[in-house]
Amino acid sequence: MLHDRLISRIANKELVLFFASPVAYLFLGSFAAVTLFVFFWGEAFFARNIADVRPLFEWMPILLIFLSSALTMRMWSEERRTGTLEYVLTLPVPLWRFVLGKFRACVVLLTLALLVTLPLPVTVANLGNLDWGPVLAAYLATLLMGSAYIAIGLYVSARSDNPIVSLIGSVAVCSILYLLGTGTMTGFFGNTAGEWLRALGSGARFDAITRGVIDVRDLFYYLSLIAIFLCLNVYAVERERWASTGSATRHRRWKLLTALVVVNILVANTWLSKVSSLRVDMTEGELYSISEPTHNYLSQLQEPLLMRGYFSAKTHPLLAPLVPQLRDLLQEYEVAGKGKVRVEIIDPAENPKLEEEANQKYNIQTVPFQVADRHQTALVNSYFNVLVEYGDSFQVLGFNDMIEVKAGATTNIDVQLRNPEFNLTRAIKHVLYSYQAGGNLFDSIEGEIELIGYVSADELLPELLASYKTAIEEQLREVVTQSGGRFSVRFIEPEASGGQVAQQIQEVWGFKPMVVSLFDTARFYFYLTLADNRQVVQVPTEDFNSDNFRQALDASLKRFASGFTKTVAFSAPRMNPQMAMYGMTGPEFRNLEQTITQDHTIRRTDLRKGSVTSEADLLVVAAPENLDEKQLFAIDQFLMRGGTVVLATSPFMSRSAGGNLLMVPRNSGLQDWLSHHGVRIAEELVLDPRNSAFPIPVTRQVGGFSFQELAMVDYPYFVDAREDGLNSEHAITSGLPQATFSWASPISVDSEANSARSVTELVRSSDQSWVSASTSILPRVNEDGVGAWQAEGDTASRLLGVLVGGRFDSYFAGKPSPLLPKEDSGEDPGEEGEEDETSPPEELDPPTIGSVIERSPESARLIVYASNDFLTDQILRTMGSMSGGQYLGPLELIANTIDWSLEDEGLLGIRSNAHFNRTLPPMEKDSQLFWEYLNYAMAVLLLLLIALLQRRSRLRRQQQYLDNLGEVA
Repeated sequence: MLHDRLISRIANKELVLFFASPVAYLFLGSFAAVTLFVFFWGEAFFARNIADVRPLFEWMPILLIFLSSALTMRMWSEERRTGTLEYVLTLPVPLWRFVLGKFRACVVLLTLALLVTLPLPVTVANLGNLDWGPVLAAYLATLLMGSAYIAIGLYVSARSDNPIVSLIGSVAVCSILYLLGTGTMTGFFGNTAGEWLRALGSGARFDAITRGVIDVRDLFYYLSLIAIFLCLNVYAVERERWASTGSATRHRRWKLLTALVVVNILVANTWLSKVSSLRVDMTEGELYSISEPTHNYLSQLQEPLLMRGYFSAKTHPLLAPLVPQLRDLLQEYEVAGKGKVRVEIIDPAENPKLEEEANQKYNIQTVPFQVADRHQTALVNSYFNVLVEYGDSFQVLGFNDMIEVKAGATTNIDVQLRNPEFNLTRAIKHVLYSYQAGGNLFDSIEGEIELIGYVSADELLPELLASYKTAIEEQLREVVTQSGGRFSVRFIEPEASGGQVAQQIQEVWGFKPMVVSLFDTARFYFYLTLADNRQVVQVPTEDFNSDNFRQALDASLKRFASGFTKTVAFSAPRMNPQMAMYGMTGPEFRNLEQTITQDHTIRRTDLRKGSVTSEADLLVVAAPENLDEKQLFAIDQFLMRGGTVVLATSPFMSRSAGGNLLMVPRNSGLQDWLSHHGVRIAEELVLDPRNSAFPIPVTRQVGGFSFQELAMVDYPYFVDAREDGLNSEHAITSGLPQATFSWASPISVDSEANSARSVTELVRSSDQSWVSASTSILPRVNEDGVGAWQAEGDTASRLLGVLVGGRFDSYFAGKPSPLLPKEDSGEDPGEEGEEDETSPPEELDPPTIGSVIERSPESARLIVYASNDFLTDQILRTMGSMSGGQYLGPLELIANTIDWSLEDEGLLGIRSNAHFNRTLPPMEKDSQLFWEYLNYAMAVLLLLLIALLQRRSRLRRQQQYLDNLGEVA
């Protein structure tokens, strides 16, 4: 306790000396001024348009070198110069307490300097969606690095009696330590040597923590630096006590003890470098950690899984720091696999046989990178790939799959790993499902499944269906044999027992009698269903072609199985060549298709045939236009079979023509169908003050000259749905930080029509949004070049996305099937001309079987997002240009929707928020200046508060001193 008080007294004494002179205030003021300047001007915070505080810590390692050296340069050298060091050396007190006291004083001053910068992250959090995990980790990294530099500075100061020499020496040592791990130094060496340098350098450790991952190895590294240099400091001061005629044994003992402490710390770092599991991921969504869904996929492995990283020793300097991150993550997969995952990290240049295998078997090729320095420019061909292989299935992740490149405010670019766990786990899922698909389907089905055919007696069936039944019975017997007792077949005649079964299946599933034509009096049933103890699925039989039956049956069985890639039917308008000739572009959905194909099989579906492919597990319809009765029937009957229908539709669509932005009405053909199911989309557009910016060219007048620049202006048609606008209690939206809905319309749900169904609101605008029926959507810019919008009418939160689940009644209930031939629908063939009796008879097509499923099972779901544009490539490119990278928010929303709908929620828990648009809201120049000046003012106020508290403390100590004198007197 006495020793602790002594250390505190020494620290307080140093702090009093600091604040008694301008040194402390110069240090704090300089630190605040430089960090604020770098944040707002050096790194162009508002120009970056990203809601993070990385600019605050971008230059922090270099700034700490100079400030920590300036802070410590007088600590011992001034004691030596003024002669007070001799007094300290004669005191009967261990010198390490003086060292710790001075160190504590400097760390307190550094902590105060960091507190002055706190208004910056608070400001960013108020402006956008800030992830606080990396912020807290970055402050911890700054404190540790600053403390290490202080320990170095104290040691250098103890070796000199000149403060200037101490300053220069501290800057030199800290700079060398920092440069060791930077790309400037590691670029001269191979991958292995570069990793050793990054392990020794303080900068690489700092970057690792500031990304939001606190690793025990990094913490121990900084604590080791502090311990080593404080130990050397104690040794350097202790040597001043030694007399030339002193005990040589004692001197050797001191040297040996100091050397042992340093060596043991170095050995401990070397041993700890092999431990990669002791870390804490503080990022939102734990982007750099193995999550529970990954463990679930790894637990399904029955065979060894190979994960091999192909990384060249000589690669681009921006990629080199990412190799250790991927290596550590792969090692975590190996640990989580519990012996079923084998990880290999190789340099193909050192193993020609593996390189040949990579090139020929896995089609892994080198990627050319241009590497430039101040002397020359060179082209380097290097590998940056990860192979995931399971059995005879494999997938290769390349540079484009794993890397995200963002443009900075200047010419610099930022290269990061793009959600590595999600990409690796998705690859594992792909090879796992591909491998399982080659085996027996029933191995992935839990429980028993029964096929129940509600089929009329043979004498009641048309000849086509009687033959069809005979053909599929033979196929069903083969399936029963292959199932190993997990599949059974039963046919029931609905007309038997007085038609009770016929009445029951009509009431429960809407199975009505079929007809060959409207004027045919013969009625019959032919419906096939699969059922277990959880769900009932209808087997599609629209074409009644026995050659396609096994495919339709397997597709239906896969809805009961796990470990198989599901099929998504996708319908979207195609580019009109005539419109393109006149510069009028239509909607394109290539990014959406690529997103779906990453995890599922996609089938482009032509709804004009009146049906959806039998392979489909889910139907996605984007920006539909003028759907006819057959197309509507295809969507309706897919829903009636218990499927999930996802619609992205609204009454408006943007169009670019001749460089102008237009908003045109768009008739989807779905209005009456949606209204039948209690969902209505108003013919209005939602505008929201909480929105994403829109980039437009703005002309500015400066000094009598006009110039044009690209500005981000307020654009309320780009509704920014985040936080309370996304349903945090539903798996589809709970993990999404943000999604932008462009030119969306409000949805209303009829509670009476959906009283027997579940209704879940997924996406809403803010409570300050309003609606407008105007189609004038050009950005409004005032004379200062900023957006000028005012709310019109009532402001309230508007529904933009909704999920309705349960039993639906068909829109075509009680109506004839649109698939029946027109001549059977009451048209007089004589009106089209009499047939020549002498002409040879034409071969007739098989008769069309008309049936309408009038009611869906409970598994049916309807999901509606009220925007035609928010998934288009054009909008995604526009949003990406604002963040300097790819913007995938709406695509992640649809991916989550598909995964949840297919009951494949494995990847939902690890889907990246790295791609989400963490952009700042658009603001005028005056608002930007306001936030800048506010932060400067807050820094000044904090400095004044520190000065006030210090003065109060000094007055209290003076009063205590006077009281003590009075007691003595």
